[in-house]
Amino acid sequence: QVQLVESGGGLVQAGGSLRLSCAASGRTSSSYAMGWFRQAPGKEREFVAAIRGSYSRYYSDSVKGRFSISRDNAKNTVYLQMNSLKPEDTAVYYCAAVLRLVDYSDYTAYDYWGQGTQVTISS
Repeated sequence: QVQLVESGGGLVQAGGSLRLSCAASGRTSSSYAMGWFRQAPGKEREFVAAIRGSYSRYYSDSVKGRFSISRDNAKNTVYLQMNSLKPEDTAVYYCAAVLRLVDYSDYTAYDYWGQGTQVTISS
């Protein structure tokens, strides 16, 4: 089992930045692929970013160039650096993990999930 705990959410103005963290515990290893998803009220959960190994990174078109995913294997932590934030980025952000990644953008492909952290961007 893998436990994931997100932190770093909050309220910021448009154009600002936030860094989300996802701390993993349990049967963790750098072999796990990690993803970030978000869900706004009344909307489907959508893919934001994913990292496989240390260097394979994937982003949704809506965040490419503004968000950056990274991991610190020594700390079992994955980060999502979010810059140039927009009101439409407002959502609950979830961290997810899977040992064998098949489709990085499909939330059903992930086995473990955190509880989520709220990100609110004011205009």
